[in-house]
Amino acid sequence: MIKLSVYILRDSVPFVANRLIESLRTMNSTFCSRLLALWWHINLGRGCIFAGIPYFRKHPSGTITIRDACIFRSAEWSNSIGLNRRCFLEVGPDAEIVIGSKSGFSGSIINASSSIRIGENVLSGGNCTIVDSDRHPLDISGRRTSAPGKTEPIVIGNDVFLGMNVVVLKGVTIGEGTIVAANSVVSSSLPEKVLAGGSPARVIRSIA
Repeated sequence: MIKLSVYILRDSVPFVANRLIESLRTMNSTFCSRLLALWWHINLGRGCIFAGIPYFRKHPSGTITIRDACIFRSAEWSNSIGLNRRCFLEVGPDAEIVIGSKSGFSGSIINASSSIRIGENVLSGGNCTIVDSDRHPLDISGRRTSAPGKTEPIVIGNDVFLGMNVVVLKGVTIGEGTIVAANSVVSSSLPEKVLAGGSPARVIRSIA
């Protein structure tokens, strides 16, 4: 019995130490990220947590609003799924990003040229990309002259779950409670409460 207790104590030490270190890191990065949000004039709600420091970029006429109790994981140690980048939120001129309360993001890129509105309790898995613009035009002459790409708003409903590496493109609405499978590309709207997947993403079955 004594020998078993020694083994349990020995094996618990690295686990407990790691949890303590991660808690201290999260406290530090949350403090720094709140200062960064203040610098960029981001409307940041109460109780938001940052594990690692994200990138923010905001045009003076754009707005970023993050409601209460959201979490952003930008550090490798913060998510064992394997993050390869920080969270990055950017808005262009007169554009907006609005994120509902209790939503979570891991290495997510959210780039708005017009509008990206994300509901409450949304989960964005590791390394997802949400972008409401083509960034560059499809025609050759437009690309040669650096013309802007086509832009259409994105709406993501409450309780949506985006699996890791999901890409959400312009003009898409994802209905409430829908799950999008890992590595999918969402290029057209999805109804509520379905499982969807593929490139482009298609409805697989209902989850109602």
